[in-house]
Amino acid sequence: MKTIAIAGTLDSKGAEFLYVKSVIESLGLKTFTIHSGVFEPMFAPDVSNIEVAEAAGADIREIAARKDRSAGTEVLAQGMEKIVPKLYAEGKFDAIMSFGGTGGTSIVTAGMRALPIGVPKLMVSTVASGNTAPYVGTSDIIMFPSIVDVSGLNSFSTKIFTNAAHAVAGMVSFESAPPMDKKPLIAATMFGVTTPCIDYAREHLERHGYEVLVFHATGTGGQTMESLIDAGFIDGVLDLTTTEWCDELFGGVLAAGPHRLEAAGRCQVPQVVSTGALDMVNFGPYDTVPEAYRGRNLYKHNPSVTLMRTTVEENRQLGEIIADKLNLSEGPTVLMLPLQGVSMLDVEGEAFRGAQEDEMLFNTLRQRINREKVELVEMETDINDQTFAVAAADKLMELMKRK
Repeated sequence: MKTIAIAGTLDSKGAEFLYVKSVIESLGLKTFTIHSGVFEPMFAPDVSNIEVAEAAGADIREIAARKDRSAGTEVLAQGMEKIVPKLYAEGKFDAIMSFGGTGGTSIVTAGMRALPIGVPKLMVSTVASGNTAPYVGTSDIIMFPSIVDVSGLNSFSTKIFTNAAHAVAGMVSFESAPPMDKKPLIAATMFGVTTPCIDYAREHLERHGYEVLVFHATGTGGQTMESLIDAGFIDGVLDLTTTEWCDELFGGVLAAGPHRLEAAGRCQVPQVVSTGALDMVNFGPYDTVPEAYRGRNLYKHNPSVTLMRTTVEENRQLGEIIADKLNLSEGPTVLMLPLQGVSMLDVEGEAFRGAQEDEMLFNTLRQRINREKVELVEMETDINDQTFAVAAADKLMELMKRK
């Protein structure tokens, strides 16, 4: 029989958690309760808040005596991050669910994020329809909007709680799909303006017996790929779209953080890297472009997305940071340069064609990379040319076989 972990503030929302517990058990499943509140619970849990706090090296009773809810929230989040994956590894539960406002959500999702991808994780939250990035991170947490506040049992909240309980029960109640044949797993990065390249490369790799996971280079996509590489899931990396660095350096909305382009090199995973979409910084609707950039070469990709062409100086900075990241590599690394354009918009006749900008990017990379660590390949094509895509895929297969 499968077990659902129910984690949350059993002090302030004990009646609500008991209701969810009863719904899950009525479906023929077992429950396993974890108290992540600061004060005494309304019913005895399987794991107390004392145990949760001890996992973070703190005594929740001292914090509760001071009535310091802020400190308690921080400690309990740290404790959940430690204890939840440990309990899962011990076989205590098969899936986890919770509900809460901003505080309860932040505490329990810290533990959920620490679980392996594929373990069902469902969070009913008052903030589920807003910016969920701080809660979800690069995990596969399902954020379930609560519609009304999660305190109190009423005709709305009970319906939402029941739906959520049935959803998590459904995730664990059906037999898993038959396992696919294990193939070497490749992570690839794409953007709308580099899609043809990745499509050609993916099809070529799949014909040769590889499985390809494609990550949209939208900030979260790059972060997720890096985390999967660090976790040991990925056998090879086709990182042809490194555009997230444009947003990181120049204030765009799709930045992936300062550690982008580090995981593969650190983990010695073979990687082929290119300069895909380094011609653009991403913003939202046109009116959201910062005033300082209003005189720049702007392109309305659609009503929600405005692109800005990177300048010669910005391409120098991009070349420096990408070279510096690749020079950290401890595994097989190839940098491939498409000399006739880095995106669909950076070819003859298109809005972002910039020979001077590209030349600065390419020259900076040529001069700055450590040739003892990074192999350089240059091709007289644009990035979306099929010959470039296939050559990149072939080069990655060569590196993987060599390793």
